[in-house]
Amino acid sequence: MRTKLLASAALAVGVGAMLAAATVNPAAAQTRLTLKSAASTSSYYVMMVQLAELVREASEGQIQPTVEESQGSVQNVKEAGRRPGAFLFTSPPSLVGAAQNASGPFEGDDSSIYDPIRTLFVMPFVTVHLVVDAESDIEKVTDLAGHSFIAGGTGTFCEGRTRAIFEALGIVDDVEIVDVELNSAPNAIRNKRVSGYATCSSHPVPGLVELSTTVPVRILSFTEEERAVLAEEDPSTGPVVIAAGTYAGQDEDVHTVGLPVGAFGTTEMDEDTAYTIVKSFWEQRESLAEENPWWAGVSAEMLDQMVVELHPGALRYYEEAGIEIPDSMK
Repeated sequence: MRTKLLASAALAVGVGAMLAAATVNPAAAQTRLTLKSAASTSSYYVMMVQLAELVREASEGQIQPTVEESQGSVQNVKEAGRRPGAFLFTSPPSLVGAAQNASGPFEGDDSSIYDPIRTLFVMPFVTVHLVVDAESDIEKVTDLAGHSFIAGGTGTFCEGRTRAIFEALGIVDDVEIVDVELNSAPNAIRNKRVSGYATCSSHPVPGLVELSTTVPVRILSFTEEERAVLAEEDPSTGPVVIAAGTYAGQDEDVHTVGLPVGAFGTTEMDEDTAYTIVKSFWEQRESLAEENPWWAGVSAEMLDQMVVELHPGALRYYEEAGIEIPDSMK
């Protein structure tokens, strides 16, 4: 009997030790997080890499992030309607709204698959860059009439936004829009196969920084009247200034437009993971801004521009932090 009792006790201790090890072993409770934003040449991809490292360190390895390259916001939103688990992606909130209403690029989709999308935090805004060959005679946006132009990657938010801009300014039928992937645009302008291209990313855009050091390019400004027309066409559009010297050869400020962008997840992400991500982001935002200035313009006061309902884990953090949230987002 004593032998059996000792054996049972040993077994109990062994099981208890294994359970204790499982409790303290970070790998046992790890959450896999996928972060998706844009092409690797964009500023948003760099942001995702920064966020991935921040979350990994802040969670002490409990959250294991993986950054995936994307063709842009439309792809991100479409994947959000189908991806299981913890999925963090960037998009203008207006595009999420379009998905939830089955409109625009989501026409014909089952809108219910996008209902679980939730807001996490604010990202640096999109800056619309209309880039042209500096040796061309294109000095203003309306001069693009009669020229070939890559409006952004085929099927992307940027392409749709650029076409909407041309339509609002009455030149959409006069510009020869070339449908190619955005990563082909720098070589196309370098080899003078097109007069220019659009890229929609927070500035400075890494790919454009690189291009401007090897090829003379010009970034077009909008007039005050044109920006007013664009704001009327889309009220989420606002004025943005790209300061002189941001890109090589840029001697003057560029007056363009921007749109709000958010970091979103879905209800597939558990509440604690969302809470940890959001808390880590806001607590480290100033450190992020020291590394890249585009983070400096982000504040919690901009949350109401995200429109989309908050993730429960995000809402828990904002309520703890005493940050005012519109009732429509709760």
